[in-house]
Formats: sequence, structure tokens, C-alpha cells
Amino acid sequence: MNPEHSPLGKSVTYADEYSSAPLFPIPRAAQRAVLGLADALPFHGVDVWNAYELSWLDLRGKPVVALAEFRVPAQSPNIIESKSFKLYLNTFAQSRMADADAVAALLRRDLSAAAGAEVSVALQPATAFAQAVLRELDGDCIDGIDVAIDEYTAPRPEFLHASAGDEVAETLVSHLLKSNCPVTGQPDWASVQIRYRGARIDRAGLLRYLVSFRRHSDFHEHCVERIFRDVSERCAPCELAVYARYTRRGGLDINPFRSHRAGDVPDNPRGARQ
Repeated sequence: MNPEHSPLGKSVTYADEYSSAPLFPIPRAAQRAVLGLADALPFHGVDVWNAYELSWLDLRGKPVVALAEFRVPAQSPNIIESKSFKLYLNTFAQSRMADADAVAALLRRDLSAAAGAEVSVALQPATAFAQAVLRELDGDCIDGIDVAIDEYTAPRPEFLHASAGDEVAETLVSHLLKSNCPVTGQPDWASVQIRYRGARIDRAGLLRYLVSFRRHSDFHEHCVERIFRDVSERCAPCELAVYARYTRRGGLDINPFRSHRAGDVPDNPRGARQ
């Protein structure tokens, strides 16, 4: 279950008949231990996945296509390695299925088993594609701040600080988050939203901090948890939510959300880069 044993970055056979075998779970615990996070997590949340390359055959052999949304609880013991997820979805391509409900049931069963927790599945049929709209994350974009930046190798939490004074509630957004896949080294691009209540966070310092991930290697989910931990520890907000919207790779995008509040549920806005 270690990343180096996954199909990521390796030549594989693309099976096109249904099988759950390609799914490769990776325990969250090891990376959370690096962050000092144990069983009592300081956040709640979900990883929102969107699949754009899902197809199967109906019972008469005609192809059906759909978009899919998957929600993996942050409290699940495992993440699912993204290439294995793609390989798994591809196994539906030449598989005859009774209807979309049957497909969704299989997806729900297999993904929940891999994640170790209940995964929700929602399919959008082709007849509803025209209803899809692009919408960026809400909030004040901080990317226009005039600031010199020369740190890109590793996250620099010391750049984060909040000023003493009145409590504020605001939502900040940046489109400049980039990290690298820890197995292949390929770049992962994202927009990130930070919603908080507490002492005012220095925006220039926050921008420098986010850009410092630029050469950092880690999975999407762990990057967001690191941001949540660092902002929590350095700025001590009363409430905090961090939501990253990553660009797709292999027909999948991964969008981790972490929040202090258990009932905080993110929507799924598809950005222009997704």
C-alpha cells in the first residue's frame, strides 16, 4: 500500500472489462504523522473527485457516457491512488450494465471498500451536460499583491502571521498553488480558498507561503491538510476552512476540503482550468 508499489508512473495494461482489482488504497496515517496529526484530527472534510471519462455499455451494447462526482470522507483511513482510480473507471468501458443506478452501486461499493469508509457517488447523464457552468471559488483574490518571492522548495509556515486587533471573517483565494506528485514528479496545479474567522491574516505572507509549495512533493490531500495545520498553528483562527480545486489529470480532478466545522459541506464549482 506504499505509493512506490502503485501503478503510478508505470506502464500498465488498460483493461476495459469491469474489475475492482486496479484500485490501490494508500493509508493517510503516514503523511498525517509527518504533520503531527493523530487519530483525533483537528478538522473534518471530504475529498471531492470529478470523473470526466466514464463510459459503459447498455444491455444492447450501445455506449453510455456520464460525468461522475465522488466524495471520500477525510476521516477515511485511505486515499485512493489516482492512476489506479483511472484504470478502475476504464474497466467499465466494455462492460454491459443494466442502467446508471447499477453503475453507481458498483462504484459506491468498490470505492468505499478501497477508502475504508462510505463514498458517495453521483452520476450526471449526457442529457444534463448543457447545464454545466464554470464558476470560480468565491473570495478576494490575493494574487495581485506586489510582493517579491524567492522561496519555492518547501512550505514555509514562518511566512504566515496574523495581526492583533479586531476579529474579521473573510475568504481569500489564490490560483497560484502548485505542488508535485511525490511518485512521478509531475506538476499539480490548483486554486485554493481559505475561509476563516479570527485575527486578520497577512495577505502578502499568505501568498508567499502558498507559492513556497511550488517544488514541494506530496499528494493533493496532504498538501491541503498541511495548509490547514500551518494556518491553524501560525494564525490561530477561531474557524478555518481550506478548499483546493486541482486541475484534472487522466480525466480526474481531486478537490480536498478541510474545515473546523463538522457540518461544513463544500459545493463543487468547476473552475475554468478544470
